[in-house]
Parts: sequence; structure tokens; C-alpha cells
Amino acid sequence: MLEYDPFVEPDPDQWLALDEQEQIDLVVAYHRRAGIRFPREQAHAIFHAIVERQIADTELPVRGTAERLMSEGLDRHEAIHAIGSVLAAHMHDLIHGAESGSDPDTRSDPNEAYFAELEALTADDWLQSG
Repeated sequence: MLEYDPFVEPDPDQWLALDEQEQIDLVVAYHRRAGIRFPREQAHAIFHAIVERQIADTELPVRGTAERLMSEGLDRHEAIHAIGSVLAAHMHDLIHGAESGSDPDTRSDPNEAYFAELEALTADDWLQSG
């Protein structure tokens, strides 16, 4: 069985061949082995798994963002967290936009805003965000 380590990129084909729950379980197992605890362990693992799927998908610009953040000084695990923070904020905005009555059919592709936020993200910005 594959063992997950956020400091080492999993083989994209192997990672994408796993179902989402297997990915989440691998991320949880890594954090437990490393002694890293989170109040919302499953939520944290879900974001890790999503970001890893996005990095593995060559059609998305997320791999380039991760590589750029690492070239700016973040380690791979920090880059995943930085991207995950943008993803979480983006999802929050989408949910609250839907709750406010915004018609999703009149908006552009919501991924465009997410990818633009990733393009603007820097290692320094993420490190200063606390």
C-alpha cells in the first residue's frame, strides 16, 4: 500500500488511481505518524487530498503554483497548506455567495477566481498570514 508523505510528491498516476477516501486515509495516517494533530483532522486531510489531486492533474495550474511556492522558499508540505488555505477561502466565498442569492448561472467559471488567487499567492504572503 502507498504511504503518503507531503514532503515527497506521490506518483501522480498512483495518486489519481486511488479513490478519495483512500487518499484522505493516507493523509490522516501520515499526520498521526508524524504526531501532528488537528481539531478537524478529517477536514484537514480532505484539503490535503484535494490539493494533491489538483497537483497531479496536469490540466490544472496548481502544480505550477506549488513549484513556484517551493522556489520561493516553502517546503512541499507548506506549499500544500498555502494552496489549501486559498482553496478553503475560495470554497467559503462560493458557499456564502450561493447563500446570498447569487445566481451561479450568471457568474463566470468559479475556478477562474481560484486560479487567479493562486497566481497572486506568494510564499511571503502565506507565511505572514500566520
